Amino acid sequence: QVQLVESGGGLVQPGGSLRLSCVASGSIFSINTMGWYLQAPGKQRELVAHITRGGTTTYADSVKGRFTISRDNAKNTVYLQMNSLKPEDTAVYYCNANVRRYSGTYQFYDYWGQGTQVTVSS
Repeated sequence: QVQLVESGGGLVQPGGSLRLSCVASGSIFSINTMGWYLQAPGKQRELVAHITRGGTTTYADSVKGRFTISRDNAKNTVYLQMNSLKPEDTAVYYCNANVRRYSGTYQFYDYWGQGTQVTVSS
């Protein structure tokens, strides 16, 4: 199986910064796209940013210019640098990875982390 473990969430004041990390481990042949999603109370989970294995990035309009996604393929790790945080960024942030595994044949599977809380408040 595959596990994703996030870290780096917490409480920060408006205008502050946080850096989230997510490490994938387990039965991994390779990882295609990795990404971050958020879910605010009472709302659906939505994309924050994702990054391909080759480094192509996509961002939600609400975070462009403030958040930066990056990854270390050798460490199966994805990061989210969050700057100029706003109260509306408050949510649980989830890591996602599209993992290629061998189970008789090579196939891609989607995995999720357990989530890390980010709270932006004064």
